[in-house]
Amino acid sequence: MAERVIFHVDVNSAFLSWTAAYRCRVLGQSLDLRQVPAVVASQADVRRSIVLAKSAPAKAFGIHTGEPLGMARDKCQGLLVAEPDYELYLTASRSLMELLRTVSPVVEQYSIDEAWVDMTGTERLYGPPVLAGRWLADRIFRELGFTVSIGISSNKILAKMAGELKKPNGVSTAFPWEMAEKLWPLPVRELFFVGPATEKKLRRMGIATIGQLAQAEPELLRQKLHQHGENIWHLANGRCAEPVQTELPAQKGYGNSMTTPWDVTDLAGAQQVLLSLCETVAARMRRDGQRGREVAVQIRTSQFAGSAMQRQMASATHVTAEIYEAACAVLEQLWDQRTPLRQLGVQVGKVSWEPYRQYSLFDKPRVDRLEKLDAAVDTIRAKFGEEAVCRASVLHFENSRKGAQTVAFGVHL
Repeated sequence: MAERVIFHVDVNSAFLSWTAAYRCRVLGQSLDLRQVPAVVASQADVRRSIVLAKSAPAKAFGIHTGEPLGMARDKCQGLLVAEPDYELYLTASRSLMELLRTVSPVVEQYSIDEAWVDMTGTERLYGPPVLAGRWLADRIFRELGFTVSIGISSNKILAKMAGELKKPNGVSTAFPWEMAEKLWPLPVRELFFVGPATEKKLRRMGIATIGQLAQAEPELLRQKLHQHGENIWHLANGRCAEPVQTELPAQKGYGNSMTTPWDVTDLAGAQQVLLSLCETVAARMRRDGQRGREVAVQIRTSQFAGSAMQRQMASATHVTAEIYEAACAVLEQLWDQRTPLRQLGVQVGKVSWEPYRQYSLFDKPRVDRLEKLDAAVDTIRAKFGEEAVCRASVLHFENSRKGAQTVAFGVHL
């Protein structure tokens, strides 16, 4: 059986690259943000805004993703700042995934800006893996206008790690027989699934590099780190049999979260974020014919402290308004409305396929109206795009760049 060939494709500084490509290719601007000190960050509240992405010249000034915008400006007085445009990012991401699927039918999207591609058996079409990787990276830049780094190996984890070896716009390999040379000398924190807490435990065991982890006794790792210790030992030795999955396993729940470029300090602002998240989650549930009985809300403060809470609903639902109503009730219990928030998430659990809903006598007219509203919105968005219709309360987030004709609607909860 031929050895697998897996590509990991990762967009370089995605938000900034996509913004720059749009401005140069679509708007015809001559200034390329990738070639000057530039960042993506909201300027709505400069004191609380953080850097979401940076150019290579900005990095040379010591600017880091995640640091306050004010601090970044102190490091570089002439720093250019581009506003985030999440609709643009989603469009660019979809274009990338569509292109990848013309190269191989086996594509697994890992995040908005990265994916695995199973290239096994394509050598006669595209040549040896490294040449095929270079060809693919060049094609992406030629057709879409932004660069990617491509990591190549025989499994997903090594391919992802290989992509980190040569950035930006690089193509690199990390096959199992190359690990001793390319990966084992690296700090153990560079291994996928080794976070700060695990790194501390490994260092207390005298393990500082990936190579030392690979050569450690698996039984000792199991004693100290339980199953996770054995898992990362296998990864350090280049073992990962997980296939590239074009279809993910059946959903146990539906969730979405958002990290905001600014501190959320008032209930109305937090509810605005929740509404957007609930709309996305509910639409996915309706698409899959699922209803859920439990709504959970997760929050993370500007100091990165996290907490969560959930509540049960009387009936399983996929109605946006009902999920939002439950999420707002949870948020008011969970959050003191004084501590600034940077991330909010909504999760709907205890899902099941239920084609018909059990109504109480008094709920049926209201729920019927809400379900018809959701169905109409889903139909309009499927035909004319996500921006074709939005709630009156979020009209100020309308993307004027595309000049969409927008219909406002209201829901009384």
